[in-house]
Order: sequence, then C-alpha cells, then structure tokens
Amino acid sequence: MNRIFPIPVFLGMMCLCLFQAGTGYSQKKKITLEDIFLKNTFAIKQVPGFTPLHDERFYTAISTDKVAGQNVAAIVQYEVQTRNKAGTILSLDESQADGDIQDYVFSEDESKLLLFFNGENIYRRSILYNVMLYDRDSKKMTPISEDKILHATFSPKGDKIAYVYKNNIYIYDIASGQRQQITQDGRWNYVINGNCDWVYEEEFGFTQAYQWSPDGKRIAYYRFDESRVREYAMTRFNGLYPEQYVYKYPKAGEDNSVVSIHIYEVGTRRSHTVDVGTETDQYIPRIQWANEDELCVLRLNRLQNKLDYLFYNVHKNSSQPALTDDNEYYVDILDPLVFIRDGAKMLFQSERDGYNHLYLLDRISGKVKQITKGEYDVDQVPGYDPEREEVYFTAGIDQPVQRNLYAVSTRDGRLRKVTKVNGWVKVSAFPSMKKFLVNSSNMTELPVFTLIDNNGKVLSHIESNEELKDKMASYQWGRIESRQFLADDGSTSLNAWVIYPPDFKETGKYPVLMYQYSGPGSQEVKDVFPLGNYWWHQYMAQEGYIVVCVDGRGTGGRGQEFRKSTYLQLGNLESADQIAVARQLGRLSYVDASRIGIWGWSYGGFMSATCLLKGHDIFKTAVSVAPVTNWRFYDNIYTERFMRTPQENPEGYDDNSPLNMASLLEGNLLLIHGTADDNVHFQNSVMLTDALIRAGKQFESIYYPDKDHGIYGGNTRYQLFTRITDYIKEHL
Repeated sequence: MNRIFPIPVFLGMMCLCLFQAGTGYSQKKKITLEDIFLKNTFAIKQVPGFTPLHDERFYTAISTDKVAGQNVAAIVQYEVQTRNKAGTILSLDESQADGDIQDYVFSEDESKLLLFFNGENIYRRSILYNVMLYDRDSKKMTPISEDKILHATFSPKGDKIAYVYKNNIYIYDIASGQRQQITQDGRWNYVINGNCDWVYEEEFGFTQAYQWSPDGKRIAYYRFDESRVREYAMTRFNGLYPEQYVYKYPKAGEDNSVVSIHIYEVGTRRSHTVDVGTETDQYIPRIQWANEDELCVLRLNRLQNKLDYLFYNVHKNSSQPALTDDNEYYVDILDPLVFIRDGAKMLFQSERDGYNHLYLLDRISGKVKQITKGEYDVDQVPGYDPEREEVYFTAGIDQPVQRNLYAVSTRDGRLRKVTKVNGWVKVSAFPSMKKFLVNSSNMTELPVFTLIDNNGKVLSHIESNEELKDKMASYQWGRIESRQFLADDGSTSLNAWVIYPPDFKETGKYPVLMYQYSGPGSQEVKDVFPLGNYWWHQYMAQEGYIVVCVDGRGTGGRGQEFRKSTYLQLGNLESADQIAVARQLGRLSYVDASRIGIWGWSYGGFMSATCLLKGHDIFKTAVSVAPVTNWRFYDNIYTERFMRTPQENPEGYDDNSPLNMASLLEGNLLLIHGTADDNVHFQNSVMLTDALIRAGKQFESIYYPDKDHGIYGGNTRYQLFTRITDYIKEHL
C-alpha cells in the first residue's frame, strides 16, 4: 500500500555545519573538477581487505609496512578492541611480487594465504589475477600458475587449490606442486567450465561457477555450452588495423547457453551430471551445498516467474524438488541461502506476501514458516547465529530510505533492532556471528566503520574519516535535504533528495538539473553518504543549479507492487513520474521553469533521453550516457525478466523505445557512449543517432574509443565530466 503525503514534505533538514554556507562562506574554497576527477581530493577511506581471524580478537587488512626504510605492501594484523597493530602477516618487496596486493584469502587453518596481484578485468565482475601461495611457517611464496587465472580458492582442508584457466577447471595440490586438469572441453565462445558466461555474470551477479563440497571430496561446477548463442562483435581501434572482439551475447528473444551442472569426485577423478530436468531453455541461477552429500540447485524457467529448489543426492544420483516459488510478475534471485541443522532446514527469501521476507523451510515436514513480516523489504542478510537461532538482516523498517541491522528469531519471530543509526548501514559479520563490521553514514555524515557485538554495543572505531571531514570544512557545500513529490498518478509519494546552491535564496530563480537511474529495484534516494555522483552534483550546485534526484515507480525498497508496477512497459511509468516531478519543480517560486534538465547513465541514460522526447514541453536539456534505446538490443535475462520476449510483448518494446520517438525532439540532447561497451552496446546510440538524423533533428554526440560501459581510464572521466559540465552550462 502506498503512503500518501502532500508535497512538499520534508523528511528532515539534514544539514550539518559542514554543508552550510554560514559565516565565512565567501572565504571558503570552491570545488573544482580537478579535485573530483584528477586529484581525488575527497577520497573516502575504506577498510580494504578487512578479514577477522578465527579467534576474533584480531583482524587483518591490506596496508603498508616499513622494510629497509621503504613502504611496501603488507597484510597487517590489528587488535579488535584497541585497533593497535599486533603484527604483520607478511610484507612484500619488489623481489617477491610484481605489484600491490589487491586481495587475499586465508586457508581454513590460517596457515596459508592466496595473494592476488595485477587484476585484469574480463567483464564487470570477472577478474584475471596473478596468484601466489604464501606459507606462513616457511615464509615461502609460490606462484599457482605462470599465467593469470580466475577464481583461485582453497579446498576446505587447505591442501588443494582449485582455479579456472582458459575455460577449464584445474586443481593444484599444495604438497606435491602438481596440477590436475579436471575438465577438458573448455574453449573460447564454445564451452565454459567453472566460470559464468557473459549474461549470467551480468544478470545473476556471480562469476565463480564452481564450489567445493564441505568435506573437500567433490567440486560442483557449471558447464556452459555457448554454441547456439549468437556472437556480438566490437571493433577495437587501438592498432594500425582495427580488430574485432567477438563474444557471445544473447539478446532479448534469442537463444541462451545450455547450462548443465556436474560434480567432480576428487578421489576417483570422475565427473557425473546433476539431474536438473530435461528442459534446456531455462536458468540455473544458483547452486549451493546443503551438506557433504547434497547439492541444492535453483532452477528458474525462461519467463523467470517460477523458481524450483532441487536437492541432488550424490549417492542416489537423483534430484528431488523441495520447494517452488512462483510469482505473477517475476522472481528475484536473492542471497544468501542458509542451511540449518546439516541441511534439514533452509532459510530463503521470497516476495509471496508482497514484500521481500525471510522464510524457513522444514525439509522433513515440507512446511514453510514466515520469519519476518511487515510492510518493508529485507535487504542484506549477513548471516545466521545457530546458538541464538537468530537471523541478522538489514531493512528500512522505519523509513525505506534508511537501513538498520536487525535480528529475528527463527523460533518465535521475535524481532530486535541491533543498530540504531539515523541513516544507512552496510554490515559484514564475523564467522561466529558475535561481532559485525558496520559501515554507517547518512546524507550529510561521512562513513564511519565500527565494530559492534551482536547486541549493538560498539567495541571499537576502525575508521571515522576525520581527515576528510576536516578538509571538507574548508570548502563550499550546498545544503542537501530529503523530500517527497507525487507520481504522475497524482497520489503515489516518491522519495527524493535535493542539493541547493551554497548561496541559495528563496527569492532567487534557479535552473534545475535532475539525476536518476530509475531501473527496476534500484534505489538512488538513500540516507547514505556519498549519494550517486555526489561530488560532481555538489560542483553543479556550486555553479548555481538545484540538483534533484527522484526514485519513481519501479524502484526498490517499497515492496513488490511499487517495484513491479513497470512490468511489461519499461520506461513508461518511470518517464511519466520524472516528467510529473519536473512540472512540480517548475511551479516552485525559486525555480526557473524554462531551465529544467535531466541526465543519467545506462538505464538512467535511457530515461533521460525518453524524458526529453516525451516531456519536451518541460525539459530543455538532457545528457544521455550509454543508454539503451531499444530493449531488443539488450540481454535476454534482464530484459525478459521485466518485459518478456519481443515475440510475446512487441508493444512493450516498441512503445517505449526512444528510436520511435525521435521526431519529438525539441530540446538539447547530448548523447555519449563508449565504443567498446560490452554491456549496453554502442549500437544503441548509433541507432538513435540514425533515427534522429532521419527525423531531421539536431543534437550533439561524443563517443569514447575503446571504452566500456564505465567510460574511465586515465583522463577519461575528467574529460567526460568537463564536457558534460560545459554542455549543461551552455544549454541549461
């Protein structure tokens, strides 16, 4: 149910002295684009590589150490309670490794580490690394492979390491140093073992497509047969003769990889196939060991509205369904699955009551018990405490724009609030579930990293970003506040944030720059720091623009009906809501209604172009970065989840395509794309360019040679945002 508020409604004048003009405003420094994109002046400190040790009295993190008077990469050990340095796990000089430590993982007994260097992205999440094995007792460093590899992981006993190389899975035996290839048929653009294909990586959010069993006797792995998936070719221009990069990309309505699940027996060196049914046009979005002998397999139909939980028994060589979750729209794949009492019970998430909640399946009786209830969505699930029989989760119970950590009993549903933050928390649990690393912030307060116990008591402060806070105090900042507007239907409230110019006066007249993403389930309006593109938005406020971000219908955190209201019609309600809010802004006394613009990236780029075309009477200017311009061009898992196939829903695809609205262009459009965008293909902008030319429309465009969806590297972001800034200043 939607809560209705009149507009404007202020959720809070969230203003600290850090963000107020106040006394001495004119003496404060101005933000520059160089500060943001070249100097990294406002870098927020994180806690890289934070890893609690088993005794939980210490944690480790990536840092530096002094060796022969020089700072070198190191993994340092600290006391949990005091944050005092308690020792160095290892420090590396140039003779030991080429490059800095980018990641690391301990073996189960913490006697060895895998160290990851020189990461090389394949796509968004898959990264090739040089991997070294470090033995803490002997201080010996051993390369796992001469070449870069994927997904190196210790076996549960720490005596072996599995990894993926050139689409095949290997096992490295630590004692003997021998390598064993366990799959043989891996081949680029044909068969992948142990790693995801492009569309699974992008849309199901994982890349390592294998898992050790809890006893280390088996490896369950994915095999992707890509042979029937059509190829997409991108031109790379950085040579005398441009080269074609060709990979498999299944577009809406097109064939997918045939996915099968296999189990490799380490002792016998044999593999067998897991029974997932006879249908091949389906998805396997997750596998997870329930215990040493049972593998849980999630099977999702092509329409993505029916999810089966299958349990495969390795001894019986058969699969049995335990649960089916179906939905009139689509089923989201939500992590994690938690198995209790050696797999006898399974904790899972479902939207069966209209909100995303936690449920407990008793596999013996087949009964399902709802654990959380209410008009809120469960968000993050850090884990389950078997001693207390409690599940820890984050949610916006008080407000959908906030998050806190809660614990709920699986016995009686008793709920308790662990953190009491006026803002947003991100949480990492210690293995015992007795301690948590909490990253807390709100719109105007920088991230603070604290360690708490499972009752919310603060044990120590890890990082508070005080240096950045002091630095920011010498700069001009626009006031930021939360407020609400009304959707196009005239009754549904929409959450928003607004940044005002530092010298804002209600008697003035200001242009407005709207920013949004708007994609299904996304949430840009959050009481968190920093908000999307925060530093640049503050720069634009400094230049005299009011910056506004609105989460329209279809976005997340407010239940299924709000989020799935855009089903089959992506772009329709979302654009209507942005246009409606622009009209409401235009009626404010301090807004110049003739100078309202909008910008966005990816889905937000699709929306900004659509809004300028459909709302040409209210929007003067739009900047569209890497937009989808026809959903037929995008991948099938994402697109069909929300739109079904083009064959089933042609009107949904055609009615909301900017290609079919080109004749409506009246304002100023800046179209931007990277030519090597493997996600939203350059084809999208090329086809919109063609449509606008055929319609006789004038616009501007920039393409970035050999840049992917993120359009970054070297001076690229600085040049990009300088160009966007100049365009907005000239045309808005």
